[in-house]
Amino acid sequence: MGRSGPQALQGFPSGRRIPRFFARPTPPAAVRRFFLTIFLLAALCVLGAGAAALWWLHQPLKLPAPSVDLSVEPGTTPRGVAQAVADTGTAVNPQLLYWWFRFSGQDRQIRAGSYELDRGMTPRTLLAVLVRGEEATRSVVLVEGWNIRQVRAALAKADMLKPDSAGLSDEQLMERIGRPGVHPEGRFFPDTYTYSKNSSDVALLQRAMRAMDKKLEAAWAARASDLPLKSADEALILASIVEKETGKANDRAEVAAVFVNRLRIGMPLQTDPTVIYGLGAAFDGNLRKRDLQADTPWNTYTRAGLPPTPIAMPGKAALLAAVQPARSRSLYFVARGDGTSQFSESLDAHNRAVNKYQRGQ
Repeated sequence: MGRSGPQALQGFPSGRRIPRFFARPTPPAAVRRFFLTIFLLAALCVLGAGAAALWWLHQPLKLPAPSVDLSVEPGTTPRGVAQAVADTGTAVNPQLLYWWFRFSGQDRQIRAGSYELDRGMTPRTLLAVLVRGEEATRSVVLVEGWNIRQVRAALAKADMLKPDSAGLSDEQLMERIGRPGVHPEGRFFPDTYTYSKNSSDVALLQRAMRAMDKKLEAAWAARASDLPLKSADEALILASIVEKETGKANDRAEVAAVFVNRLRIGMPLQTDPTVIYGLGAAFDGNLRKRDLQADTPWNTYTRAGLPPTPIAMPGKAALLAAVQPARSRSLYFVARGDGTSQFSESLDAHNRAVNKYQRGQ
C-alpha cells in the first residue's frame, strides 16, 4: 500500500519531521532593529534636507551691490536663467537654483524681460518675480502744455531709457513711429509713463501717441453740435491754445468759449502763446510789440483762424473744453494776477478790466 500525508514526501522516511528551511523564516530581532535604524536614518536625512532647502529658500541672496540688473532674453532655458543670476555676481549655486525652479513646477512659466534684484530678495521671491514678469521699471512725466522740444529733452534725460530718437529730426521721428508727414506738436498725450529699463524712447512715444489718438477721438465724439470746427485735428489745435491760456481749471471752459466765439464771427484769436510758439528758440521770455507784428504761420494777430498746428500738448480737460465750451458770449479775457481771468463781452468792458488788473488803475 502507498503512504499518504506528510510522510508521503519523497525522500523522507515515514514519521520524521520536515526540515526547518521549508517553513517561513522569521528574522531575528537584531536584523529587524538594523532595518528599522536604516529607515529612521533615511527619514531623518530626508527631513533634514527638506528643512535645509526650506531654510535656503528664505535666505536673502548675496548680491554684489544693493541693486543688480538681470536680463532674461526670450528663449532662455530655466537652467540658463539660473546661470544668468549667478553671472550677475550674485553668490548663488546655479545648479541648486535651477533645481528649485524645476521642483517648484513653475520653471516653464519664467518670462523674459529686464529685472532688478534688490537686497532682501530670496530664491523664493526671485522665482515669483520671474514668473509674474515684474520687470524693473522707471517712469517719465510728460507735462500738460509742453511742446515737442520739451518732450524730447525730458526723454533724453530719462533714466535707463534708450535714446533711439536722439539722431532723428521731428520729421524722421514721426515717420519712425508710423505717422509720416504729420507734425509732432501736440500729438502725444501728457501723462506719467512707466517703461522697462533699457527700452526705447521711440516705443514710449508710440504709446503716448496712441493715448492721444484715443483721448482726441473720445472728445471729438462728444463735441457740441454747433462748433465752428471742421475736424478733430482742429479741436486738437484749439485745445492746445486753451491749455496754454488757462491759469485756473475753473476758467478752462470759459477760455475755450472766447476762442470759439471769435472763430464764429471771424475775429482774430489774438493769443500770445501762438505768437511765442512761432518765434521758437528766438523767444527770450519777453514778448514785444514787434513780435506781435512779425508774421509767422502761428501769429494769430496777423492771421485769422486757427494756426496750422497745435502749439503744445493738451490734457484731457483742455480737449473736452475745446469741444464743449461754456455757454458764454465773452470775446475777451485778461489775467487778474492770481491765476484766474476776467471775461468780458465788449471791448469797453475788456479795456476797463485791463486797466484794473494789468495797469493798476
